[in-house]
Amino acid sequence: MRADARRNYDLIVSAASEAIARDGAYASLEEIARSAGVGSATLHRHFPTRWSLLQAVFRTCVSNLAARAGDLLTAPDALDALTTWLHEVTAYATTTRGLADSLLNEPAEETDACGATLVAAGEPLLRRAADEGSVRPDVTMADLMILANGISLAAQPAGAAKAEQLLALALEGIGSAGR
Repeated sequence: MRADARRNYDLIVSAASEAIARDGAYASLEEIARSAGVGSATLHRHFPTRWSLLQAVFRTCVSNLAARAGDLLTAPDALDALTTWLHEVTAYATTTRGLADSLLNEPAEETDACGATLVAAGEPLLRRAADEGSVRPDVTMADLMILANGISLAAQPAGAAKAEQLLALALEGIGSAGR
């Protein structure tokens, strides 16, 4: 990518991050282009769909959450590592308006989708907890991501504290004693 194209790309992603934090995932693309100092055509050249722009904005956070899952694999308590990570995913989704909705409704053809990345990152945490008998064997990471993101969506009007409370309540049910 040429230097000026890369600069425009970075400016658009930065402006979109701010707009999404303020206005949610359906922030005005025209306003994002204006804030980035580029034209609408430049924005659409880099990001032909709203989804592609959302994915670019969330990619950094998803990468950080995926790396965090890897870090937690060495935690002494497998269930604590899994629940810590799920709380971090839920907190981010709750405070970043639109992430939960985007992850739940991602297009199936997107191979580099945020949701798939998080499922793959969380899977080793879940398997470790299941192998220790801390989590029911029928629980899947895809189910946990739907649960965490659904809680994020439901709790957005009330905020992060409500999301934490609801996630803690739901996680009681995935434990091996929750049968």
